Amino acid sequence: MSKAATEAASRADFSRIRYAQVWEDADILVESLAIGPESVCLSIASAGDNALALLTRSPKKVVALDLNPAQLHCLALRVAAFRGLEHSELLELIGARPSSRRAQLYVRCREYLESDARDFWDARPEEVAAGVGSAGKFERYFALFREKVLPWVHGRHDVSALLEPKSANERERFYEQRWNNLRWRWLFRVFFSRFMMGRLGRDPAFFKYVEGSVADRILERTRYALTALDPAENPYLNWILCGEFGEALPLYLRAEHFETIRRNLDRLEWRLASVEDFTASLDEPVLDACNLSDIFEYMSEDNTARLLGELCRVCRPGARLAYWNMLAPRSRPDALAGQLRPLDELSESLFKQDKAFFYSRFVVEERLP
Repeated sequence: MSKAATEAASRADFSRIRYAQVWEDADILVESLAIGPESVCLSIASAGDNALALLTRSPKKVVALDLNPAQLHCLALRVAAFRGLEHSELLELIGARPSSRRAQLYVRCREYLESDARDFWDARPEEVAAGVGSAGKFERYFALFREKVLPWVHGRHDVSALLEPKSANERERFYEQRWNNLRWRWLFRVFFSRFMMGRLGRDPAFFKYVEGSVADRILERTRYALTALDPAENPYLNWILCGEFGEALPLYLRAEHFETIRRNLDRLEWRLASVEDFTASLDEPVLDACNLSDIFEYMSEDNTARLLGELCRVCRPGARLAYWNMLAPRSRPDALAGQLRPLDELSESLFKQDKAFFYSRFVVEERLP
């Protein structure tokens, strides 16, 4: 394993599901990567949502990578669900819709799983019954916020009112007059502090390169999501506040994409590997699009530059790289100016639409000829 990959893997716990969903907006991701029918795509797997979302553009191939076997089992179950279930049943299994028959739905998916993924999910009937989209540490963190913290600030009536469609002016007025009270700000800063997020949500190792107040920066972005963007259309916000998506589904779960994704499943493969080790296995440029999630959040600037340089080596001219900054600023270093071009206008335009509001920046870069 390479030095950069070891940097994250040696400090973080990869023995369980960290993310049972991908908390990154696939709408802006897919738009940023300009995927065509001959595109070979690299994607961080996580729970699989965005690797599947890439299939909506019918690329030639998507290779999904993760360092955590549990995350790959999440992706494998989603693929099995697309193969064995209908769209409404997929929503039930994920937890996007109420259901009392998830165990039976899982049995229908089980035959499409390899033995390691099958053993993993066979040992977790309670998580299947609760909806596999709630099975991660990060999702349990949000459930704690929804069930134990939020009721001290706002009742169900306020939450329902927040999620009703409104104009931008109405959202601004609602936030300032009804939502943004002193208790909201205080409890938010406590619950989303570096200490609490490290203890209950993300791994503490992921904050090594973070500077400044974690809670204040997330609170600022949350305000943007509740005012500039429409909460009624935000699946991530709906899940955090209600424990389900309602009518606001993430891209890979929308009915109009179900058959396209199912038809393209054979174009998706997944591997237990780091990006560094995968790129090291390539002898020539083969990649056209890279969904890098927020992996640079966990790397030093030197390791970030080293990995971006390696990606330049294996990306074809015109290839797009897309990734998020949450709290640690990362982007193309000056040393790669002759190989990688930042698409700042596109990045900023898409970031203004980003419904996954935890991030401070969305970065899109293009491989130069």
